[in-house]
Amino acid sequence: MRQQHDTDIEQLMEQIISNGAEDMASVFAGLFDLAMRIEREQFLQAGHYERSAGRRGYANGYKTKMLDTPAGTLRLNVPKTAGLSEDCGEPFYPQSLERGRRSSRAVMLAVAEMYIKGVSTRDAEAVMKEFGIESLSSTQVSRATKLLDDELSAWRNRPLGEISYLIVDARYEKTRLNGVVRDVAVLSAIGIGPDECRRVLGVSCALSEAEVHWRAFFESLLKRGMRGVQFVVSDDHSGLKAARKAVLGGAMWQRCQFHLAQNAIHHAPNQKIRKRIGAELRQVWNAPDLATATENLRLLVENYREKTANLAQWLEDNVPEGLAVFTLPEHHRRRLRTSNPIERGIQQELKRRTRKVRVFPNIESLERLVSAVLVEIDDKWAAADKGYIKWEKQDD
Repeated sequence: MRQQHDTDIEQLMEQIISNGAEDMASVFAGLFDLAMRIEREQFLQAGHYERSAGRRGYANGYKTKMLDTPAGTLRLNVPKTAGLSEDCGEPFYPQSLERGRRSSRAVMLAVAEMYIKGVSTRDAEAVMKEFGIESLSSTQVSRATKLLDDELSAWRNRPLGEISYLIVDARYEKTRLNGVVRDVAVLSAIGIGPDECRRVLGVSCALSEAEVHWRAFFESLLKRGMRGVQFVVSDDHSGLKAARKAVLGGAMWQRCQFHLAQNAIHHAPNQKIRKRIGAELRQVWNAPDLATATENLRLLVENYREKTANLAQWLEDNVPEGLAVFTLPEHHRRRLRTSNPIERGIQQELKRRTRKVRVFPNIESLERLVSAVLVEIDDKWAAADKGYIKWEKQDD
């Protein structure tokens, strides 16, 4: 087995010598394939065609996968296995590939639970085949779930610290509860602290966005050590607003300007006004200071007072909630005028990752996947070279 590996490496070295850097992608793919084959042998505790009493399963061919890398797009041959013994725990898949990521493992486990319970069997089998998995036992799923859950629980309960700016939002995922498919709210929060980095602070799955659920989520962040919150950005969901006032009442609140504009369009009485109200509100949002923004809003309200009194009253009552951002340093405002940092940074990725599952088999499976996705986003943000918000204004 070792001799064959040495031969393969020698052949790849010869390829580099013969073709140079122009053939580097092909060499890299060959090394990747070799590493995955070695990993499969280690997993099975036996080499290819090797007779071994400790063998835990058998090689079962390969599945082609395209992988984007700095060396180019590689065409890889991903090893598959079959006939795995019960002590294998999580099914084999090379850790160097995507399913080695927590989020991909969580997708696989959610689909596996569906398969074992007989829910959407055809869809589950199709997704499992994408991962190169032919079959799974309930024992294997349980063991793999336990390993991943311990890791994710540690992340969800890790200590927090000083957070100056807090951005919160929610999305909904279909989940099976007591035999009925329900829309479950996924509450999430990101924060910016003294280190200038944005970080994912936490996530919670709840039956709704009622005040009791948002309050429990905020209180969990405080129990983990979050302190110093000065500014909160969110939409104006009633449950969220009530919980924020109760738990973080000392922080200034910025209502998301994007959602405000969408709400204004819905309150416009006709198509003509709906088409222009967004641009008119941008005259308020893009003002150089609070005094100018307030004056621009006053003029806008007066313009609609006689034409459509209901819209004018709505603008007067609601738009000021989107002006709190003017109290911040000018170079902070662009990042904190809307909840886009969490919607683009988190919600779009959650949507992409949950698409394969469609209906989660239970709330634990949902929490597992969203937690795994957020861990990876948080790791990426933590490794960023530049601060998300600079406390001191930088010279142009």
